[in-house]
Amino acid sequence: MSETTLTLDEMASLTAGASMWSTAAIPHAGIPSLAMADGPMGVAGPRVDERDVSLLTPAPVALGASWDRELVQRVGRLVGGEAIRRKVDLMLAPNLNLARSPLAGRAFEYFSEDPLLCGRLGGAWIQGCQSVGTGAVAKHLVCNDSETARDSMNAVVDERTLREVYLAPFEMAAQAGCAGMLTAYNKVNGAWCAEAGKIVRDVAKGEWIFDGVFMSDWFGTHSTVPSLNGGLDLEMPGPARFLGAKSAGAVVEGQVDLERVRDAAERVARTARRFGRDKGAPLPAAEASGLLVEAAAAGFTLVRNDDAILPLDPARYPRIAVLGPNASAPCFQGGTFAKIAVRPDALLPLDALRARFGDAIVVYEPGVDPQPKLPRMPARPARDVDGCTRGMTLDYFDNPDCAGSPLLSETRDTNSLTWFHGVHAAGALQQAAATRASGVVTATADGPHRFYIGGTGALRLVVDGVEVFRRDDQLAPGDVMGRLKSGDADCVTVDLRAGQVVTVVAELRYSPARCQGLWYGVRGPDSNDAMMARAVAAARAADAVVLVVGETSDASVESKDRVDTRLPAEQVELIERVCAANPDTVVVTNVGHAFDTRWECQAKAVLHCWYPGEEFGRALAQVLAGDREPGGRMPVTIACDDADYPALSLQPDANGDLPYSEGTRVGYRGLAARGIAPRQAFGAGFGYTTFALDGVAVAANGQDGWTVTVDVRNTGTRAGAEVVQVYRAVPELTLVGFEKVQLAAGETRMVRIAIERRRLQTWQDGWMDLPGSVELFVGRSSPDLSLAVQVNTN
Repeated sequence: MSETTLTLDEMASLTAGASMWSTAAIPHAGIPSLAMADGPMGVAGPRVDERDVSLLTPAPVALGASWDRELVQRVGRLVGGEAIRRKVDLMLAPNLNLARSPLAGRAFEYFSEDPLLCGRLGGAWIQGCQSVGTGAVAKHLVCNDSETARDSMNAVVDERTLREVYLAPFEMAAQAGCAGMLTAYNKVNGAWCAEAGKIVRDVAKGEWIFDGVFMSDWFGTHSTVPSLNGGLDLEMPGPARFLGAKSAGAVVEGQVDLERVRDAAERVARTARRFGRDKGAPLPAAEASGLLVEAAAAGFTLVRNDDAILPLDPARYPRIAVLGPNASAPCFQGGTFAKIAVRPDALLPLDALRARFGDAIVVYEPGVDPQPKLPRMPARPARDVDGCTRGMTLDYFDNPDCAGSPLLSETRDTNSLTWFHGVHAAGALQQAAATRASGVVTATADGPHRFYIGGTGALRLVVDGVEVFRRDDQLAPGDVMGRLKSGDADCVTVDLRAGQVVTVVAELRYSPARCQGLWYGVRGPDSNDAMMARAVAAARAADAVVLVVGETSDASVESKDRVDTRLPAEQVELIERVCAANPDTVVVTNVGHAFDTRWECQAKAVLHCWYPGEEFGRALAQVLAGDREPGGRMPVTIACDDADYPALSLQPDANGDLPYSEGTRVGYRGLAARGIAPRQAFGAGFGYTTFALDGVAVAANGQDGWTVTVDVRNTGTRAGAEVVQVYRAVPELTLVGFEKVQLAAGETRMVRIAIERRRLQTWQDGWMDLPGSVELFVGRSSPDLSLAVQVNTN
């Protein structure tokens, strides 16, 4: 049935979600409802719940480091299959914003600082996801490249920069046929993105001729008439606040043309029919696990390997110490609302290294606290309600005094609880109510134990029958999300004896709000000085050290940018002291963005692993042992000094404006334009073999562009991968093409890199060819460009 036969009310009903995670259906017209889930690192469940386990892929920045379109397409296909398993039709992914500043809170969720690398990999992910019948909704259109005041700030961007840099990945997503696009929370040049007609209506729908659906980010719609007339098709979530029935009213009142609502309805209906029916199948478990190991290792970026210390050979280094907090408490992913519940048996790096290297791993010391902000609560339930033996007993009450019998009780093995509307079976959180967490903790040492509690309402903490903390003030509804995002906790100290068993009770009393949270933990008396001393002593006694440092998942979070680029001070001290104690130290970093690495010259090797997903452990063990090579190249630039970054501060000015004053010179482009050498260059990195590039040539391939060819030879003794990169130098250094190639030892292959005409154009009130003869540079990274060739654009 055609949408031309639908009534106005039926068409209008399609312009708003039916629920938090679904679209409206019109069964008699053959229009099914679509179930959605957040991404992009996997399929996030509708509940924030550690039991709602799903496959966790490497973060986009780690996939960006792979520079491998075919691999990223297979990862997209894995996520699409996982969505089918979880009965999800549309994934809110990939994220095509750019790592404009290293301070961006969600930089780990961006493929790169470069629009071509981001767009090409994003397009590959989309094609993979959609190949099994799961739709991909690219986000966040546009300039949601930071988190500070993201729901109010106004990105001020000139037209050339907007077209060539920030819209470019979305245009590539449109070319890949994505199901739709999610508009950002922020404004661009004064217009809310959900109302930005110049972007949605004129560019995406008009110039790109994109026929997918444009939906608002959750609660990101601000109006009826401006949103519809600007090109928005779908308000999310439902029930409607601005569209839906109000769309029909706007037509009746003559404020919106009937054809605009029909267009919106057709786009939603077309998407529903395309992705609401025929489905493929999820990957078999063993194949999925193997792909996750492969993908993690492909993004591991080796930037230093003095004396060829890697791969580690136990015959050369018979006593290996594993040190650092992230070996036992890795950061698999960042802290967004799309956080994936990881399977509880995911292999830790420490355990994987022990399994691979056996008796060569002689000791492990964390050196610093693995959970510096909020430690776990190693408890057993206060009572048995569901057979679980680990975690805290959760009781949900329909009153703020924890009075009477709870509506629901369950066991939760986590120290951080978040609930949105109607998340748990006790019902929606629309009245004053309370939650109590209770468990039994056994002290492991004599001395002061620090107990932590935080939450979105009034709080009470009881240890061994004694109330040790109480806060009775309630938050205003508008402040709840801010408290939830901050994760701040209060701390009290209680002296305990080793072996002492105490009951811990944490209570949250809350007023109605869109979301709620409760978090808690306990830290034993072990001092940082003692942990550091044990790690340094272990390093001194070993033949080699694997030092795994990095972040916890609350270091990179949605809705909050970072304040600096540094690792925690105690981790920097750990690196310096361990490297001084043992020069044969391999520093493995578990960080999801560009960060300060001025300590790197003290280490024998440095391996960036980013946020590598659930198979971090296996991938790391295989790469360090040489079973796989580290396949990554830098997807972002690491500057020598923070002042070198073209964009750093993400704080809007007093008017709420965030000027993109660096223009098109983002990341490596800006450093090159100013003649500043980076510490770790965009595109840099190497594996366990060597390559030579020679014989560059270029030929036109019709009206659409050119093909650059280059002979690549593996000059080493083992197989490996190289990434051939092509740049133009004017108006600024710009990546225009790349290709990853796998070669056997001694093998030579002619590699072909397609260069689209658009890559040699700039925006000047329209797309204009760069004039005359344009020099292209070919090499291994943005500063390492040893070959050149001329292209005539006329």
